[in-house]
Amino acid sequence: MRTAYSVETVRAAERALMARLPAGALMQRAAAGLAAACAGLLGRVSGSRVVLLVGSGDNGGDALYAGARLARRGAGVTAVLLAPGRTHAAGLAALRRAGGRTVTADRGEEAIARARLVVDGIVGIGGKGGLRPDAARLAEAVARSGAAVVAVDLPSGVDADTGEVRGAALRADLTVTFGAYKPGLLVDPAREYAGVVRFVGIGIEPPPADAVLQALQHADVARLLPTPEAESDKYRRGVVGIAAGSARYPGAAVLAVSGALRGGAGAVRYVGPAGDAVLARFPETLVSDAGPAKAGRVQAWVTGPGAGDDAATVAEVLATDVPVLLDADGLRLADRDTVRGRGAPTLMTPHAGEAAALLGVRREEVEAARLAAVRELAAAYRATVLLKGSTTLVAGPGGGPVRVNPTGTPWLATAGSGDVLSGLAGSLLAAGLDPLDAGSVAAYLHGLAGRFAAQGAPTGAHDVADRIPEAWRNVRG
Repeated sequence: MRTAYSVETVRAAERALMARLPAGALMQRAAAGLAAACAGLLGRVSGSRVVLLVGSGDNGGDALYAGARLARRGAGVTAVLLAPGRTHAAGLAALRRAGGRTVTADRGEEAIARARLVVDGIVGIGGKGGLRPDAARLAEAVARSGAAVVAVDLPSGVDADTGEVRGAALRADLTVTFGAYKPGLLVDPAREYAGVVRFVGIGIEPPPADAVLQALQHADVARLLPTPEAESDKYRRGVVGIAAGSARYPGAAVLAVSGALRGGAGAVRYVGPAGDAVLARFPETLVSDAGPAKAGRVQAWVTGPGAGDDAATVAEVLATDVPVLLDADGLRLADRDTVRGRGAPTLMTPHAGEAAALLGVRREEVEAARLAAVRELAAAYRATVLLKGSTTLVAGPGGGPVRVNPTGTPWLATAGSGDVLSGLAGSLLAAGLDPLDAGSVAAYLHGLAGRFAAQGAPTGAHDVADRIPEAWRNVRG
């Protein structure tokens, strides 16, 4: 599992390690990893023009030492000093000994225009807010130059703890991060600025219990997937109920059922007005027109996709004593106090617009601060919340690390994709996964299936559902 830590935790771990090492050893480790990454990106180092954007902090020192290593290999290295009086003195001396040169910020654009590679060492992980005017001007010059950009630990101008970008920031092609992942490298909008993220271990060991963000990997998902045993039958594997769709939106029911049938539960019950459409596509579905309370035994319910204004069905599902997944119209129709007061778990799956409506803010505010929004919504509803989007996040009601989904593709932004995800997550709930795991695993498989379905071209929600078994097998290895 990939874990990310707050700036405070990372700095505490760095201080603990530096107390046991010779002075400057930790920075040398970081600089060695940074220089190796830059050399790999350049291919041919000798003769390449490299520009270092150097601020006043340790990131600037990392850049200077890495620049010295590149200069010793024949690169032409120029350091643009944004704070000449506060530049890391030992790093600057090392660069000059290696043959590197320095210029002030007012000469920076000229150097950047000729660079093949730019190393961003302006602001470290403690930076807040956007870049200052001089740095912003250089960031614009970098964007115009076409040079490859490597960020030191984190792109300058983004918030390491939250993933927010509150002003001008520098976009990197590659970010070399040291010792521990920072949340801003995994959560949009900051993630978009980081490019490819390369982790360099430098010996620090933050306590696992202090992680604020987790990203499941294949092995983690494989461990959580439900597997039938020799004595399993369809009921022991779990039954998921789908209360979705309407005369106007029967397709939502069909797509939710398509996801549920591929989610590990032994059977799917459907209640609602789209029974004929569901049976026509999936004859194995157990269809009832008696309503949720009389549909038969289920281990979890999914309600809301395509429900229109059917608040009564949503309320009936919420009154049950099994886990419930709320999506789409169900999010709007559900009474907050009812959700908060449920004895069984609730998993809510809003996109940014729906989350904004529930929180009473603008959509743009949710998209700009996704981590804060998912935590706030989970606390407000005492529910697990899966916030869909460019980075899907899953937060539990009791705090703890937020899960960030590493799979997916922009082609998943298509009508009905969320209905498939809801059915899939609901089926995992019925199969026995807790809401945090069910949401995380469903998002992972759904994102992987989306990649397989799209392969760089437009795809439909039904195609995504059809590729879930392939994603499942891929994870199992």
